[in-house]
Amino acid sequence: MAIRGLEKGKKPALLISECQKGVIGPGLSVFEGLVSEAAEREIVPRIDSLAKAFREAGYPVVHLHVVHKPGYPDLPVTNVILANSTRHGRMVIGSVDVEPVDELRPSGNDIIHARSFSLVGFHGTELDATLRHMGVDTLVLAGVSTNVAISGTALCGSDLGYQVVVAEDCTAGSDAKTHEFICKNLLPLYSTVSDSSTISDTLGALES
Repeated sequence: MAIRGLEKGKKPALLISECQKGVIGPGLSVFEGLVSEAAEREIVPRIDSLAKAFREAGYPVVHLHVVHKPGYPDLPVTNVILANSTRHGRMVIGSVDVEPVDELRPSGNDIIHARSFSLVGFHGTELDATLRHMGVDTLVLAGVSTNVAISGTALCGSDLGYQVVVAEDCTAGSDAKTHEFICKNLLPLYSTVSDSSTISDTLGALES
């Protein structure tokens, strides 16, 4: 079955969301449920395989990282997630928190997009301009969390005119029930929910 947005002539980019040590790293993250879900669902090796497929096909791989400034001068503490960062002094530039997990270190021509505020990569950043300059039509999302960054980026991307595909087996949320609910009831409203194997198999046909 064809995946909307991955038809011939389209240019996709893989966006890997927040796969950083301070987010999903055991012993470092303050989000214990997210750490457990990411490990149990084995999303990291699947994302690694999907990233390799994108690189081999010549399509962009973009790492969406959270990297706060010392003292959090530009961070609006308007929600629990950002409040946790300031309260515990986490995710600051130069700290181990902001490093990617070892298996998903950027490679080759990968792009690292670091934002100092916002729960979604598009808000107040150059991400949209970067993607458009590369001629990207379709966003393929992987990483965490289904609850916030994945669903938020999918919705924003759709609003901005991109086709959005979510690699469901490459994502995780705070708990299994929440992840399942969002993937079944919310994401299909503004994205196509697929899996990494199907997406990888489809990439080779785009430019043939």
